[in-house]
Amino acid sequence: MHDSTQRDGGHPGVALTEKREQFARLIRQGVGNSEACRRVGINRRTGTRWRFGRTITNTAGEPVHYPPVTSDVRTRPRSPRYLSLDERIMIADLRRAGCGVRAIASELNRSPSTISRELRNNATDNEYRPHAAQRLAVHRIGRPRARLDTDAVLGAHVAQLLSDLKFSPEQVAHQLRVDFPGQRNRHLCPESIYQAIYDQRCGLTRPAKRSLRTGRYRRRRRLSGLERRGRLTNMTMIDQRPDEAADRSVPGHWEGDCIMGAGNKTAIGTLVERRSRYCMLIHLPGRNRAQELRDGIAAAMAALPPQLRKTLTWDQGKEMALHQQISAETGLDVFFCDAHSPWQRGSNENLNGLLRQYFPKSSDLGIYTPERLVEVASQLNSRPRKTLEWATPASLLTEIPSNHDRPNCCDVR
Repeated sequence: MHDSTQRDGGHPGVALTEKREQFARLIRQGVGNSEACRRVGINRRTGTRWRFGRTITNTAGEPVHYPPVTSDVRTRPRSPRYLSLDERIMIADLRRAGCGVRAIASELNRSPSTISRELRNNATDNEYRPHAAQRLAVHRIGRPRARLDTDAVLGAHVAQLLSDLKFSPEQVAHQLRVDFPGQRNRHLCPESIYQAIYDQRCGLTRPAKRSLRTGRYRRRRRLSGLERRGRLTNMTMIDQRPDEAADRSVPGHWEGDCIMGAGNKTAIGTLVERRSRYCMLIHLPGRNRAQELRDGIAAAMAALPPQLRKTLTWDQGKEMALHQQISAETGLDVFFCDAHSPWQRGSNENLNGLLRQYFPKSSDLGIYTPERLVEVASQLNSRPRKTLEWATPASLLTEIPSNHDRPNCCDVR
């Protein structure tokens, strides 16, 4: 006999029930599926089945649905016209005190027929237990049947569009209005069709449920960008940036970003001066991108005179986690764009597009040496630009009065 029973402790059924309850609590607290499985000590596939439920075919060939484990403990919000658990506890207390149906109804401000029906339907062995009565009442709640279940013609037609013609839910919703003109009860919105696909209890055929182009048959929670990657701390937003940076009238204001390689595993840092469009490229060879970017920006800015080190504008990527150290080492005031607003770094976005001629998308950027980055940046800085009235970024940068020699800004190791 396998020793998992002894390891879990006690009867295997009891241990499994405790694990299911613990798993459900973790999921409701916002713990991810994999982490919850690790804490409880179950296989990830088991946790996935518990979380989303499953449908199997029994020996008689009939589908049997196992509901999601979280539904065992989740309280469904109900209308106040239904008895609550607190009211059922009061009914039990008043009944033990010898109160009659009408007295209980008066105390709860309910109809006597409501109390009578509650005692008749939810008492077991002539004894009324409030928590057991609550479970019976919740279990008795009927699920409203979807139109795809009640209308066989509509369900078959939707299944055919999904599985045979490979329509998307939005296309199906449009086609229903064409195929059933004037029959508003057979017109569905795309979300209703998605819910039918994701609901294991809905009567759609199996091919129809597996018809989404993503291959997904369970709804996946969508995370916003900040939830997905975390939020940087102590950010100063772009609306606090000096006006002189916005109108490009004064040099020394920079924009930065990273262009990414295949699978986001390799990267190259990019910097561009807003007035002259002078660019610098930063070699990022390893995995600790935040530290490498900090050191690369510090080395690049060290070659510049103070009047060319004023501000740096970046997006909210986690590679700028050490932005306070960058500011302390370089003297740059670092500002961050609003989420999903690449136009706030227009010069840098344009530069990234130019760089793709040298560093194609989905390529390994780790193969390029610092010397190659210097060569590419020098070529871009020597190009005449229409936006600069056909001057070159390099020539504009040398016009800035300084006691320094022209910096070799791109030679960043």
